[in-house]
Amino acid sequence: MKEQETLTKEHKLKVRERIKGKKPNFKRQESWRYKRLKEGWRKPRGIDSKMRKSVKGWPKSVKVGYRGPKEARGLHPSGYEEVLVYNVDDIDKVNPETQAIRIAHTVGGRKRVDISARAREKKIYILNPKEEVEKIEEIEAEEPSASINDKESKEQ
Repeated sequence: MKEQETLTKEHKLKVRERIKGKKPNFKRQESWRYKRLKEGWRKPRGIDSKMRKSVKGWPKSVKVGYRGPKEARGLHPSGYEEVLVYNVDDIDKVNPETQAIRIAHTVGGRKRVDISARAREKKIYILNPKEEVEKIEEIEAEEPSASINDKESKEQ
């Protein structure tokens, strides 16, 4: 049963990518004409609006048909559901089979190392691993010996 679910999830993710490739970049009506109008989507509401009437040659409007499959909605492209993690205790609430963690940007280096170590123990996928994590681990491993060397050089 689980194999079939994963196959359907992978299939739905592929379908979502295909739909996303065909989806136009929806632009606000006449945003190309006036600098003061941003390109962010707004629904055209005018009584004579060509975009609202879907006139040929005008940009496409947002419609429900462009939506992705229900099973793939809200999933990361890797197929995991994203969970935002702020501390080590949050990792205990994560299901490693269906969820992956994203370490919050407010988390500092020391706590990031602890979180990534716990995630590795539980075999949880980290969506935003940093290269600094390995560097911090190396520095922490070297710190005791470095401090002893500094004291010896100061005494001489």
